[in-house]
Amino acid sequence: MQYCSTRGGVGGWSFRDVLFSGYAPDGGMFMPETLPLLRSDTLRGWKGLPYPSLVVEVASLFIPAPLIPRADLEALVSEALSGFSVPEVVRIARLKDGLSVLELFHGDTLAFKDLAMTCTVRFLNYFLQKESCRATVIVGTSGDTGGSAIHSAKGLPGVDVVVVYPRGRVTAVQEKHMICCLEDNVHVFAADGSSDDIDQPLRRLFADQDLVKTYGLMSLNSVNWSRIMVQLAHFIYAYLELSGMDPDAGADMELPELEVVVPTGGAGNIAAGTIVKLMGLPLKLVAMVNSNDIIHRTVTTGDFSMATCATQTLAPAIDIQDPYNMERVFWLLLNRDGASVKTMMEEFQRSQRHALSEKHHKLVMSSGSVTDDEILETMRRCWEDNQYILCPHSAVAVWHHYHCPHVAQLRRCYIATASPAKFEAAVQKAGLTFDPPEAVKALDKLHSRSQNLERSSSWSSDWEQRLRAWILSVGSVRAAGGIFYNQ
Repeated sequence: MQYCSTRGGVGGWSFRDVLFSGYAPDGGMFMPETLPLLRSDTLRGWKGLPYPSLVVEVASLFIPAPLIPRADLEALVSEALSGFSVPEVVRIARLKDGLSVLELFHGDTLAFKDLAMTCTVRFLNYFLQKESCRATVIVGTSGDTGGSAIHSAKGLPGVDVVVVYPRGRVTAVQEKHMICCLEDNVHVFAADGSSDDIDQPLRRLFADQDLVKTYGLMSLNSVNWSRIMVQLAHFIYAYLELSGMDPDAGADMELPELEVVVPTGGAGNIAAGTIVKLMGLPLKLVAMVNSNDIIHRTVTTGDFSMATCATQTLAPAIDIQDPYNMERVFWLLLNRDGASVKTMMEEFQRSQRHALSEKHHKLVMSSGSVTDDEILETMRRCWEDNQYILCPHSAVAVWHHYHCPHVAQLRRCYIATASPAKFEAAVQKAGLTFDPPEAVKALDKLHSRSQNLERSSSWSSDWEQRLRAWILSVGSVRAAGGIFYNQ
C-alpha cells in the first residue's frame, strides 16, 4: 500500500512517511493510491467483532505488516482505546421510532476525535521510539481536535504539540481541555479569528519543507491520513450493527443498505464515509451542516464557495467555511485526476470559490442545513421522546430523523460526535439540564496556560511568524536536552 497526493505531484509514499506529514509537498492531501475492496464475505466475517478489533482489521488494510507487524498493531490499538469510559469504546443508543445514535464520544475529551487521535498518536510514538527521533505536531482546531491531540500526546518524550484555537469561538469545556494541560510538551495559542483563519498560516508553515524536515513538523488534524483511516471503522461498525445484514447469507445475497447521517464541518468523517462506500460498503451518506452551509450548497447546486466569514452557531466545532477534506472527496469523484484537483483547489484558495460541473456536484451523498433554532428544537424533541440529551452537533444530524421521511426497508444511523457535557450553554438554551461528569467539573479547579495571537492588519503573516519563532525556540531547547517552561 502506497500513497499519493490529491494534486498529483507526489506518489509512492509509505504509511510511515504520510503519518509524519501534514499536507503533501505540492499542497495536496495524501490518499491511498488504490482502495482495497470489502467483499461481502469479509464483512460477514467481521460481524460481531468488538470495535477495537474492527479498527485493527481496517488499519491492517492500509498499513503493511513490515511497517507495523500485526501483533504490534493489535497492541497499539488496544492501548489507544483502553481508557474510554464505556467498555465497548463506542455505543449505540437505540431510541424511539428507529432513531439509532452511534455515540463516539466516550474518550478523555468527550468527542469523536479521541478515537482516531489516540490510535494515530500511538502509531506516531511507535515510529519515534523505533527511530530515536522527535516530531513537532501542529494542530489548528475549531474546538475538539486540539483537546484530543493534547490529551493523546501529553507527556510523550519525543513530541511537542502546538495547538491553535479560535478565542471566543469554543465552549468553556473545549477551551479548558486545551489550556489546562500544563505538560512541558504542550503549547496552546488562542487566536483572534476563526478556525478557517487559523488554517492559512498553518498551510504556509507546512509548505516550508526546510522547516518541516528540520523540526519534524506534522499534523494531527484530519489532514493526516491516519485520522481518516481509523474513522473508516465508525462506518463499518455502524453498518455491521445496524444494517440488518445476515452473517449467514450466501455470497450471492445482496447486502442491505444503511443510511448514515453525519454532522459535518471539516468533512473528515464524511470523507471517510465516502472512501468506505467506494470500497464496497452499501451506504447512503447524508452530510448535515449548520448555518455554515458550503458543503450543502456544493452537494445541491455545485456552489463550492466560502461565505465572507464563518457564522458562530450553537454547534461551534462545525463552524467551518473551508471544509478541507472535501479535496479528498473531489479527488475520488474526478477519478484520481490530480491535475484537475490541483486546478480546482488552487482556484478555490485564490478566489474562495469554485463552481463544480453538474456531473460532479451530484456527489456520492445528500445533505441538509440546520439553523440554531432547529438545533434547539431537535434537542428538545429528542428529550421529550426519549429522555436522551443530544449535543448541538449531534442534533444537527438528528434533525434529519424528524424532518426527512423514512424510506421503508432503509435503516438509519445518526453519528453523535460529542457529549452534551461540552455544550452546557446550548443544553440550557434548549431548556434542558445535564449533570456533567466529575472529570468535567474538575476542570474548573485546574491552572491554565496559553498564548494570544492578536488580530492586526497583517494578522496571517504575523501569526505565521509568531508560530515559526515558537517552533524554533522549542526546537532549540529540545536539542539541548532542556525543559521548555522552566527556562
